[in-house]
Amino acid sequence: MGFLVGLIFGLLAGVAIIVLVVRFENSRSNRRTKLATTVAAFARMTVEDSRKILPGEFYPSWVVFSQRQKLTWLNKHLTKIWPYVNEAASDLIKASVEPVLEQHRPVILSSLKFSKFTLGTVAPQFTGVRIVEDGADGVTMELEMQWDANSNIVLAIKTYLGVSLPVQVKDIGFTGVFRLIFKPLVNEFPCFGAVCYSLRKKKKLDFTLKVIGGDISTVPGLADAIESTIRDAIEDSIMWPVRKIIPILPGDYSDLELKPVGLLEVKLVQARNLTNKDFIGKSDPYAVLFVRPLPDRTKKSKTINNELNPIWNEHFEFIVEDATTQHLVVRIYDDDGVQASELIGCAQVLLSELEPGKVKDVWLNLVKDLEIQRDTKYRGQVHLELLYCPFGMENGFTNPFSSDISMTSLERVLKNGGANGTDGIGNEKADTHKKREVIIRGVLSVTVISAEDLPVVDLMGKADPFAVLTMKKSEAKNRTRVVNDSLNPVWNQTFDFVVEDGLHDMLIIEVWDHDTFGKDYIGRCILTLTRVLLEGEYEVCLPLEGAKSGKLNLNLKWMPQPIFRDS
Repeated sequence: MGFLVGLIFGLLAGVAIIVLVVRFENSRSNRRTKLATTVAAFARMTVEDSRKILPGEFYPSWVVFSQRQKLTWLNKHLTKIWPYVNEAASDLIKASVEPVLEQHRPVILSSLKFSKFTLGTVAPQFTGVRIVEDGADGVTMELEMQWDANSNIVLAIKTYLGVSLPVQVKDIGFTGVFRLIFKPLVNEFPCFGAVCYSLRKKKKLDFTLKVIGGDISTVPGLADAIESTIRDAIEDSIMWPVRKIIPILPGDYSDLELKPVGLLEVKLVQARNLTNKDFIGKSDPYAVLFVRPLPDRTKKSKTINNELNPIWNEHFEFIVEDATTQHLVVRIYDDDGVQASELIGCAQVLLSELEPGKVKDVWLNLVKDLEIQRDTKYRGQVHLELLYCPFGMENGFTNPFSSDISMTSLERVLKNGGANGTDGIGNEKADTHKKREVIIRGVLSVTVISAEDLPVVDLMGKADPFAVLTMKKSEAKNRTRVVNDSLNPVWNQTFDFVVEDGLHDMLIIEVWDHDTFGKDYIGRCILTLTRVLLEGEYEVCLPLEGAKSGKLNLNLKWMPQPIFRDS
């Protein structure tokens, strides 16, 4: 009996184990099938599909979606033909770069020319290529290039003291993007009329300078002057949007040449919460702005001493040659007097993000480096107002930075100096030496409506707030009444300011807590007059700067009265 019971239990246990093993194998087979299906689906995914599923901020910094293809085959062929390229290109580059070097020659030198120029035996390596889809009548190709050259470049320099020095440029390391444009496309072989080439992006350019048979440091400032000249010459001769045109088929290719396409108006308003670079006191910040980093196209603001929240309210203009690829760069420095200025932070704005004819008000976070943005340290913010005006579209919108704003037809005739259009033109030609500019004069009406969610200042958990309104340029002031025991005061008070130059003035509103024996600062709002010049009247709710919380509700109205002055 025991044997039969054991046999039955043994059979049941065996069948149960077999069933479990079969079910486990089936389950594992199903999982493998699903996993294979999922892997196959991921293999068919495009970059766009990946970005739809998971936004870019969730990817680690080392993940890059590249649209470039490798060029191993091109590098092999380029290595073979490089000796011939070196011989042909050296003379061509020397002839084209020498005039640019002379143009940017430092004032301490009387002559700056090449005595030797060869590209060396090491060919550049192209690490990737992509086709740019810009919808134009042509083909644009961008090649990523890396070059650690052994070039033999010697500069023959002469100083005004009669000293001649041979300076060798060695250890050249370059990484960047080379752009080729085949345009226009035609129905004749080779199917394009001309080739344009340029350096689209300069990621890295390193080199060292050495006086042959001597030490370059014996002449103070010479190394820095020559290095700056070389970099400016490269920027001015071949960096995009500058391009060199090689005609392939006969024709007129003047439309491919570098031409200004618009004007960028920039108002540098202020910065806030800048990093302090001084051990004693506070930084002395100033700003450097440029679209192309050339000495004659770089603008510099005034220095604000001992201030981490500087207010500049300065206006600059920049010529734009390619609004689709160029960008405005802002660098904030700490002025250290006779010592070299220390960089606080930098920021940039792509011009393609600006809507033509529309003022864009932006706050930009400052970073340590625009190329490598791994440093997440907070360095402060800079406030800009930007307006891009393409040439040929001036009549399509109102430019608040233009001297003709708010002018009637009569005022334009008066500005031209004649009673009619013909006389105006004639007098303008006769009086070209005399400049007349329009001052945007008018009355600014400010209604301080209310404030919301002010921070607690008094020990009793309340505040006694009032607001002080100041026009920065004229220093005219007004103040509201005090509202006792309130964190959400309502004033509804209106103040009028006679503004002599609305384009360059600004309104500062400070909120204070009234105390019996003084007052405590709560926060402030700073407004330029650009928007009210454009819109005439608007209502706005602004956060209080320097306060933990709080908003200020305002209504602004502008009544223009343009006048003229000779300068």
